[in-house]
Amino acid sequence: MSSKGGGTALTRRNYRLASDTDKPRATGIVNERLLSDYLHHVFPSTKQGPALASLRKPLGFQDLGSHLERLLSEGEPTEDSRDQPVEGRLGPQPVVLDHTSGFEGLLFVDDDLLGVIGHSNFSSIRATTCVYKGKWAYEVLISSQGLMQIGWCTLNCRFNQEEGVGDTPDSYAYDGNRVRKWNVTTTNYGKSWAAGDIVSCLIDVDEGTITFCLNGQSLGTAFTSIKMGPGVAYFPAISLSFKESVAFNFGSRPLRYPVDGYLPLQNPPTSDLIKAHKLLGYIKNVLSTAIDAQEDRLVEKDCGLWRLHGEPTVLVTLAHIFNHFAPLMCKVYLVEDVLMNFLLGILEGGGSVDEHPLIQQLLDLFWLLMEDYEVNECLKQLMMSLLRAYRFSPIIPDLGFQIHYLRLTTAILHHEKSRKYLLNNVLFDVLRSVVFFYIKTPLRVKEAGLEELILTTWWPTHFDKEGKDEREPADESADERLRRRAYERGCQRLKKRIEVVEELQVQILKLLLNNKDKSTGEASRYIFLNKFRKFLQENASNRGHPTALCPPEYMVCFLHRLITAVRASWDDGHRKNPASVSSEEAYVPPQLFYNGKVDYFDLQRLGGLLSHLKKTLKDDLASKANIIIDPAEIQATSMDDLDEDEESGAAQRPFGAAAMGGALARPSWLSSPTLGRANRFLSTAAVSLMTPRRPLTQPEKVKVRTLAVEQRTEEDIEGSHGNDGLLLGRPLEEPDQPIADKSLLEIVDGIVMMYNLSVHQQLGKMVVVSDDVHEYAVALKDTEEKIARCPSRRPDILEELQKSQKVFAEKLNHLSRRLAWINATIYSKDKMLDVYWLLCVCIRTIEHADNTGSLFAFAPEFYLNVAMNAYSALKNYFSPANGMEELPDYEETLTQLAAILAKHFADPRIVGTDIKDSLMQALASYVCYPQSLRAVERIPEEQRVAMMRNLLAPYEQRPWAQTNWILVRLWRGCGFGYRYTRLPHLLKTKPEDANLPSLQRDLSIASFQKPCPSLLLQRHMAELLSTDKDMAASFLNSVLNQLNWAFSEFIGMIQEIQQAAERPERNFVDTRQLKVCATCFDLSVSLLRVLEMTVTLVPEIFLDWSRPSAELLLRRLAQLLNQVLNRVTAEKNLFDRVVNLRLPGLESVDHYPILVAVTGILVRILVDGHRQGISRAASVLLSDPCFQLHSIQHLLGEGGDSSGSSAAISSAVRPVVGSLGSSVAPPMPSAAGSAASSERKHFSLHAYTDYISEEEKQKVELMLAFLTEESKQAAASTAPTSEEDLCPICYAHSISAIFKPCSHKSCKACINQHLMNNKDCFFCKATITGVEDYSKPASS
Repeated sequence: MSSKGGGTALTRRNYRLASDTDKPRATGIVNERLLSDYLHHVFPSTKQGPALASLRKPLGFQDLGSHLERLLSEGEPTEDSRDQPVEGRLGPQPVVLDHTSGFEGLLFVDDDLLGVIGHSNFSSIRATTCVYKGKWAYEVLISSQGLMQIGWCTLNCRFNQEEGVGDTPDSYAYDGNRVRKWNVTTTNYGKSWAAGDIVSCLIDVDEGTITFCLNGQSLGTAFTSIKMGPGVAYFPAISLSFKESVAFNFGSRPLRYPVDGYLPLQNPPTSDLIKAHKLLGYIKNVLSTAIDAQEDRLVEKDCGLWRLHGEPTVLVTLAHIFNHFAPLMCKVYLVEDVLMNFLLGILEGGGSVDEHPLIQQLLDLFWLLMEDYEVNECLKQLMMSLLRAYRFSPIIPDLGFQIHYLRLTTAILHHEKSRKYLLNNVLFDVLRSVVFFYIKTPLRVKEAGLEELILTTWWPTHFDKEGKDEREPADESADERLRRRAYERGCQRLKKRIEVVEELQVQILKLLLNNKDKSTGEASRYIFLNKFRKFLQENASNRGHPTALCPPEYMVCFLHRLITAVRASWDDGHRKNPASVSSEEAYVPPQLFYNGKVDYFDLQRLGGLLSHLKKTLKDDLASKANIIIDPAEIQATSMDDLDEDEESGAAQRPFGAAAMGGALARPSWLSSPTLGRANRFLSTAAVSLMTPRRPLTQPEKVKVRTLAVEQRTEEDIEGSHGNDGLLLGRPLEEPDQPIADKSLLEIVDGIVMMYNLSVHQQLGKMVVVSDDVHEYAVALKDTEEKIARCPSRRPDILEELQKSQKVFAEKLNHLSRRLAWINATIYSKDKMLDVYWLLCVCIRTIEHADNTGSLFAFAPEFYLNVAMNAYSALKNYFSPANGMEELPDYEETLTQLAAILAKHFADPRIVGTDIKDSLMQALASYVCYPQSLRAVERIPEEQRVAMMRNLLAPYEQRPWAQTNWILVRLWRGCGFGYRYTRLPHLLKTKPEDANLPSLQRDLSIASFQKPCPSLLLQRHMAELLSTDKDMAASFLNSVLNQLNWAFSEFIGMIQEIQQAAERPERNFVDTRQLKVCATCFDLSVSLLRVLEMTVTLVPEIFLDWSRPSAELLLRRLAQLLNQVLNRVTAEKNLFDRVVNLRLPGLESVDHYPILVAVTGILVRILVDGHRQGISRAASVLLSDPCFQLHSIQHLLGEGGDSSGSSAAISSAVRPVVGSLGSSVAPPMPSAAGSAASSERKHFSLHAYTDYISEEEKQKVELMLAFLTEESKQAAASTAPTSEEDLCPICYAHSISAIFKPCSHKSCKACINQHLMNNKDCFFCKATITGVEDYSKPASS
């Protein structure tokens, strides 16, 4: 393995100067004796005897080559001993995973055959080498913390998709996910592992034991007396579930945690190691020795001060050393063991990275004295080793390891030539350098040293009725206050330590964003920009492919560091050019979206697909932005759309590429911590499920457009004289003011895209820890209260309660420390300001794009998404720890966002249904909170009125449920008995909203906010409905239609549920059906509330019969109200029975919400109106054939006393909940059950004293008295009507209208309702030109 001389196939530069052989005495400035002393000092001989002789013999450059060869060959093992196999081990060297026959299931294996990702239920793979004697070790780097079993197995073990390592007799495994050990049976063992841990697997085949270590700490002997003897040999093996990933180290790199007495499975390169250490010693000698030519002597000096001055003596000496040293530095083991440790040693002393210029000098030396391919390989291996070391270092309180590795990374990237090589070829292509910006969260608090750092733990202890944290400092006891302050001080200490790491990470990014280093070609920033765009493209288009997606937890950290670095660069530019925009006012100009200079890789635009927009808006582009679209390009894009599936076949089906053995273009994200090109797809199935539809001639088809991203130069981005670069095509509406470096604009655009891809989702995930703290705190408080109440005669209960108390307290201690870490790394004030800045960038970008008129359609959807999600994150994830009110210009930003939501939720330029829904949900959530509702009220009046006009558009051909909900929220708090946050019967239950998507969860949380009606928006609604009669009529007709539909659907569904409940066999009601049923009920209630709102604000729509459709609307309203009342209040009815089943999923279905909404409408038209209106309403209500007075009496509990029997019947069908949904089966009736249920109270508004005011009750009593009197009078005065005089359509009312010209007759209600949809006569199909009143002639 040793390499003599060059040792490589490629020719090496010969640094030996021509004068060395031709003129042996000429040695530059140095005389022969001094040179000999210098060389003997740099290359001391290890053998004393010959050394004395050689000291006498002068040493010059002509002898140096052979002298060096001799020194390096001393102590080198002989050829025979080197090639001899080690006893106790069988198999090839190097040791890798057996990708030919030693696996089961579907797996991705990395290029280096050391990293693996599971791609099926439970896949297994073993190594190529086994051991049968001695003590051996290997390490596994855990990349994801899921379900895996790691250990040893014999050749006889047969695995399948259910059974893996440890599930068969001769296999043994440790599983840190479930914290167990496995060998057919399983028992508890070890500790839980986390991503970033290293598991050492040790086997002693002589003693028959297997042991595991986690991060160098032994977990104890796992197995003893394992099977041994002839024919038994153990292979390293692993079984892992879907998407789990690890990387193995069998000894190809130095073991991170070597154990005395145990050998790595792969031999270390001993002879090369000896050589490399010797050569490094010689380099150190050169660095620490100076030649003083005047004094004619050698001078010792400090290594750190050495400079590459170009002295011939020193350079030629180093050239001889590097002749041997360079080939060794291409080997991963030697780079990690020799070079990395040497460079880390230089930085050991502390101080800033800039204070260690030696590393820069050494890198200069590398580039000077090594072949380019050698430097490239050496730097690549060095960055890999650094990344691996950074990622797999345990967390200790001062984060010392992480700081150590980041400092060296920064020092290397300070070197311009090295930085550009790494950026161009390594950082985004081979490495997953985003890992450098990640700070992992410790799973085991104790080992991370958080107990010493945060000595005192604290959690909230005061809760209101609904379990919310009531943090009133006044309520705190002195002890609690002390604990809280001590905890906060601990959190501050932790935050300061984390900030040191974050500062180093930002420094690295600032180096990558350097745009001044143009002396050696393109500036770093432009290389970074193109690579960053490519990185985004992979994450945007490879959704669902496990190896190409960057894990969201890395994205969060990368986003924050990038924002800090970009803002710093932006403000530097602003200081130099004060006329430009500061980063506080940053935005992305709209021309980026349509001038084609930035690739948005098929992401959806607000107006639809880009190819469609180019066709439809080409004239606007020409007139507004001076951009002419080439007709050939339009043709090409439309052809491209046709062939989209074909085109993306290669690029977007990496599974196929992997199965075919074609290398993926990118590193895998999950397995090997660095290299990770998962381009070998192993499958035990005969045919891979992921074979591409057509054979791949090339691994990836590159579109011209993607090439353009890679090949853009600084001039393409920044522009030059007469060329606007990225900002080509400025519309007239855009101010002609310099914004910032155009490259920074594109990076900001990329940051917004990153937030949309996965950052927001991750921010939502991490809130779980704080929710857990809250839940355990509530449980602990509850347990403590029970202990206080526990009777002294029950010590057994007390003991159990005390055990629970101890468990909860321990869990809270652990979680509160973990929460401190998460708050410092993810939810700190600085991070909140970053997200707030992003929100402001999006708002300003949308405003600028909106000003361009029709070109707004080119803006990508994700800007609106990020604006809504960032606001939601600030409101729900970062507070209460950090209040939103403290953010700069918070109220103004809220108003700007309100204006965007109000304007664009019904913007015709936006076509995507998903984005429209999101805007609607965001607006619905916005009007639920007092602060954001006030922001909506602060937007200009013209915009408010336009918003209300859009909300009042007819409820047909559009998603009306959300807009209806918005109107309901504006009313809630003003309606009859409508001041509740949660329904009376649901007060003790917990809202289920944890698993909803972000905006839906917002809406779910929002629906439990205290009512905050908007009188201003109600006034706008009233003005619109009273002035625009046509709009009012069409709006109310659509509301009545939808109410008719929703309530009918609801009744139909509860009939089915009731029938299922009455069947004797056990039945399962589909949970989805229950959900739809509850939704129809909620819709009915909210539609009734909108009707109540309309009747209250604009009663004349129904009661002023001079308006064309008022009478018809009133008749339809009365008809529907009577239907609802009759269905809900009838004795022994369906509604009662289903409500009493109390099925999970139908919690919201109850008498109260729907009856109170109906009562509100009736009170408004029968009690609160003027006299003429009241009499009209009463006559219409009473003339409706469905009117029943006892339905109104039922509201006050006066509907007779047969309720006991109805309750008894309904409660005889209590539910038995099953696992597949809600199972309903009638149990055997029992006497006790009947007795209990017969006492069930009848519904009455009197029972809801907390919800209904005294004044409201009096109004209902007045209404009941009035209707009772009116119905008596109506009954007395109604003359019997002959059948000929009744309307032939409904047979409910007298004939009152005659049609022109055909003279057919009906009642007014029927013809008015018919004419809304159809102009033909009922009877003869003639077109009706007019309708006149008809009264029967007296003579007849």
